[in-house]
Amino acid sequence: MARHAESGFEIEPVYDAVPPDLPARLGEPGSYPYTRGVYPSMYTHRPWTMRQYAGFGTARESNERYHQLLAAGTAGISVAFDLPTQMGMDSDDPRAAGEVGKVGVAIDSIEDMRVLFGGIPQGKVSASMTINAPASLLLLLYQLVAEEQGVPASELRGTIQNDVLKEYIARGTYIYPPAESLRLVTDTFAYCKAELPRWNTISISGYHMAEAGATPAQEIGFTLANGVEYVRAAIAADMPVDEFASRLSFFFVARTTLLEEVAKFRAARRIWAQVMREDFGASDPRSWMLRFHTQTAGVQLTAQQPEVNLVRVAVQALGAVFGGTQSLHTNSFDEAIALPSAKAARLALRTQQVLAYETDVTATVDPFAGSYVVEAMTDEVEAAARELMASVEKAGGAVAAIETGLQKAAIEKSAYAVARGIEDGSRTVVGLNRFAVVDEEQYQPQRVNPAIEGEQRSRLATLRAGRDGTEVGAALAAVRTAARGTDNVLYPMKTALAARATVGEVCDALRDEWGGYRPYDAF
Repeated sequence: MARHAESGFEIEPVYDAVPPDLPARLGEPGSYPYTRGVYPSMYTHRPWTMRQYAGFGTARESNERYHQLLAAGTAGISVAFDLPTQMGMDSDDPRAAGEVGKVGVAIDSIEDMRVLFGGIPQGKVSASMTINAPASLLLLLYQLVAEEQGVPASELRGTIQNDVLKEYIARGTYIYPPAESLRLVTDTFAYCKAELPRWNTISISGYHMAEAGATPAQEIGFTLANGVEYVRAAIAADMPVDEFASRLSFFFVARTTLLEEVAKFRAARRIWAQVMREDFGASDPRSWMLRFHTQTAGVQLTAQQPEVNLVRVAVQALGAVFGGTQSLHTNSFDEAIALPSAKAARLALRTQQVLAYETDVTATVDPFAGSYVVEAMTDEVEAAARELMASVEKAGGAVAAIETGLQKAAIEKSAYAVARGIEDGSRTVVGLNRFAVVDEEQYQPQRVNPAIEGEQRSRLATLRAGRDGTEVGAALAAVRTAARGTDNVLYPMKTALAARATVGEVCDALRDEWGGYRPYDAF
């Protein structure tokens, strides 16, 4: 019986040839079309950046975890925010009830951000913030706190996800309609070019599409189509392509299907290089490079026999490294149950460190180059992804396709096929539908203290009582004025946040002018 890749093409039992033009098409590592990696030496001089995504409860608790991870050897911090923060709501908003601090840290104001990064040298440690609709606000808070530490904005390094288009496709933490969301994204591009030149202004994400059920080809096809939409929006805002393209980055998943994942990463680099050079006319080689962060696949973790997830994560991480990732987060083995414990987070980091320092995978660049199977798979994934990108173009581009549900419907169809395969046993998940343990010992998960919601409400009440209400009101009025016009909204937003306006208040000021997005208006 033939076996098929996640992307749909048939996997041959034996591969025994590569196209004769392959060496010319591949190029060298660090040169166009970057199939073999964006840097000539890749990991032979230093390994990828090891990040651990963390954030829960209060800013104080998350700060303690960051210090533990830095002491354990992480090279960068990745911040997870709770759902109210992601949706631009304060912790005392009635809609936030029951969600404060649950899936990330609650950040309501500059005071929380000061606590979150207390004792962390922002000029030396890069930070990645997984936030989308209100990404610009969290970046401004980060900048304000760094400036209080005496760190100039020009020295800050890191990334904001800031990829709101995938929220309409696969995740749902949007606030404003797509056009207004794109305005905020491009204003952030322009602001960072002027104020934070070392900051990566967007991490265009396929990870969440993959977690929603996208195949590898769908993951990169729809993600790169979103990337095209962002580039077009920036150019339409009178930004020359080579002025912002080098600060674009991407965010992908690494699954357990190691060979196809390696092929996926190589195909994505090749497609993006061609799109930027040929379609957009970028002349700076840095604009052609697809640089990306990878996270191992949370959706493939199981609550049953959670220790088996250590093996899954190691295989997934290996695929990301063989695929040439620039930074990597490895999931903790207990994440299918609850928030990771400190021990589990440390083990996840140790997985990366073993790969980097105890194996020989960093000794050579692109170890799979010329592999019969991986080169064939790279071509297959590339062809499938390009076909999907063409379907998005035919629909009028990523935003127009979102309005018709094109990407969402395709991903949901793939997710259904996976669920059916697990249910009928044609797809094996060890410990779940095969090799199960009848009397499994129950794992004791870490829990978030529900009292933090009350603590955050008290902090907000104290904040509002102690600030200058007139100053805050005037600053929020300036945000509304900028939103109605064409001025960059980040400058008045920064002034408002510095005056101790809350995240929810600034987001509401934009909501007053732009409205909110309601999916049922579109479908």
